[in-house]
Amino acid sequence: MPLSDTAIKNAKPADKPYKMQDEKGMYLLVHPNGGKYFRYNYRFDGKRLTLSIGVYPATSLKEAREKRDTAIKQIAGGINPSENKKAVKQSRTESAANSFEVIAREWGQKKVNEWDDKNNRSKRMLERNIFPWLGNKPIIDILPKDILACLRRVEDRGTIETAHRSLQICGQVFRYAVATGRTERDITPDLRGALPPAKGEHFASITEPKQVAELLRAIDGYQGSLASICALKLAPLVFVRPGELRAAEWQHFDLEAKEWRYYVSKTDVQHIVPLSTQAIAILEELQPLTGHGRFVFSSERTPRGDRCMSENTLNAALKRLGYGKDVMTAHGFRAMARTILDEVLGVRVDFIEHQLAHAVRDPNGRAYNRTAHLPERHKMMQGWADYLDGLKAGALVIQFEKRA
Repeated sequence: MPLSDTAIKNAKPADKPYKMQDEKGMYLLVHPNGGKYFRYNYRFDGKRLTLSIGVYPATSLKEAREKRDTAIKQIAGGINPSENKKAVKQSRTESAANSFEVIAREWGQKKVNEWDDKNNRSKRMLERNIFPWLGNKPIIDILPKDILACLRRVEDRGTIETAHRSLQICGQVFRYAVATGRTERDITPDLRGALPPAKGEHFASITEPKQVAELLRAIDGYQGSLASICALKLAPLVFVRPGELRAAEWQHFDLEAKEWRYYVSKTDVQHIVPLSTQAIAILEELQPLTGHGRFVFSSERTPRGDRCMSENTLNAALKRLGYGKDVMTAHGFRAMARTILDEVLGVRVDFIEHQLAHAVRDPNGRAYNRTAHLPERHKMMQGWADYLDGLKAGALVIQFEKRA
């Protein structure tokens, strides 16, 4: 009599394993521990063999019969079901071992020093932009269009530079796979020209966390006027344009509300900079010196404070610290924040773009309100300041909450 779901459910364990017969050589084996296993007895090349079909209830009676019928067809075609099952399992194991993610992580381990020095930047870029879609796929099965689809998602976030860097990293992973015999060629050159060119402001900047830590420690040791010291310390915390920083006016600061509100150069658009506790501490240190005048960073040549510091003050200070214009500029603090907030800390790109006072538009082309996401930007700016403190102290990367 064929098995039924009711009979299987009601089957009780006994002192010894026993069988409940179904049809066409299949049966249910009930173990003393209560385990229920579908088995199929068959003959192949004159030998009596048994195929393990599945465990009940993970494998239903209907599924077990379908697997049995597949095995019967394989036998008729001259295929041993048990050997075929082993071959499929081996193939899956090999596919998993040759997946893009496994190979990428293996490549990363071979470059441990670089992986660490970049504070997992390459790793995080792959984890965010590539692994979710291609991580489990055998690298030999990945096509250029598959990589491009991932890069388009990055591009749609407004981070074309990150898309280009992600492509470069994919190329390194593919070349490692070629060298280790897991794929035939690096397919990333096929995507040359597929992405729009990266557009940058072309100001030298430091964006590797380890080097940023060294820069911050150098700034802490800078010997100069109090105004230039404070401007240099504030620049990475607020990452506004250098001209807007040096021309900052006390009347635009509300330290109780933890905000700096001013009009962006040559526009009638007000920009809001949330102030971290670290930024406020710097301003409070400087206030007794320049608070009586108009400008926060007043020129030393005008005791009344009616002129701001010169255009070259910050770049000159960086040069004195050993950071020439080909290494780091005052404008470079913006690229530093933009890159690390996105690629290392995973902050939402629209939050970052708003804070950089870049034009941010919705899908209909309308400009977003400058106050958009202000509470989140307050949180981001405090988290950024805390992160910089952690870098400076030699701590591990501080993780932000994952972007929505």
